[in-house]
Amino acid sequence: MRPEKVILLVEDNPNDELLTVRTLRRNHVTNAVVVARDGVDGLDYLFGTGVYAGRDVRELPAVALLDVNLPKLDGLEMLEIIREHPYLCSLPVIMFTSSKAESDLIALFDHQANRCVRKPLEGLRLMESFRQLGLDWIGPHLPSLVPSEERV
Repeated sequence: MRPEKVILLVEDNPNDELLTVRTLRRNHVTNAVVVARDGVDGLDYLFGTGVYAGRDVRELPAVALLDVNLPKLDGLEMLEIIREHPYLCSLPVIMFTSSKAESDLIALFDHQANRCVRKPLEGLRLMESFRQLGLDWIGPHLPSLVPSEERV
């Protein structure tokens, strides 16, 4: 049996890291979480360089959770690099942002983010993002969050 794929969390704020991991565990997500503290460290993980030299880069994470505001290389720049590389371009990416500006969200989707979740982290939105990306196997099967009278 193959081991579960990891979840890559690129987050520089320890409180947000704790909240994200806690949200995953409360929703019965048991995948290992690899935490990178900045965009450069996150790319090192994906490319098997730096402290991750020798890592089998063919083993992609199940999903990358990227904070937009990161030191050294921000989440948007990291997303651009991910989307430019043939073996990474299909990696599901969920962006975390504290911005409420619609233009900021549009920019993330223009750069091919799969989903965006606003901070402070809303656990149900994160888990619904997994479901919508077809990653139901990461956590429990979640019913649609659309109210029953709006379902087709």
